[in-house]
Amino acid sequence: MDDDELLDAARDALQEAYVPYSEYPVGAAIETADGEVYVGTNVENANFSNSLHAEEVAIGSAVRDGHREFAKVVVTSEARDAVTPCGMCRQTLAEFCDDDVPVLCDTGDGYKRYTIGELIPDTITPEMLGH
Repeated sequence: MDDDELLDAARDALQEAYVPYSEYPVGAAIETADGEVYVGTNVENANFSNSLHAEEVAIGSAVRDGHREFAKVVVTSEARDAVTPCGMCRQTLAEFCDDDVPVLCDTGDGYKRYTIGELIPDTITPEMLGH
C-alpha cells in the first residue's frame, strides 16, 4: 500500500477516537509484511493509565490475527502536528518491527519520516531478557 493510502486509513480511524478528556484524537495504521492494514485510535479512560493508544490498538489487532512482521506505520492526529508514538508505543512497535521499519508522522501536507530504530535506539529486546 502506498503512503497516502495508509495515511487515509489512519485519518479515517480518527473518527472513532474516544477522547473526552484530552480531546486529542490520534489514529494509526500499520501495514503487515504481507500487505494487510490494521488501524487503531486512542480510547481514553478517566483513569489515564488505563487508556489505550492508537498504535497499540492497531498492532494488537494485527497480532491477534497472527501477524508478527510489519512493513510500515503511520500516525496522525486531528491537529496534523506530526505526532510521534509515545515511549510505550515505541517499545511495543519495536517488539514486532525491525529497526528499519518506517514510521510516517502526518504533518498535514506530508510526513516526518523516522524509522523504529531512530525513535527508540537501544530498545529492550528479548535477548536482553535471556530469550
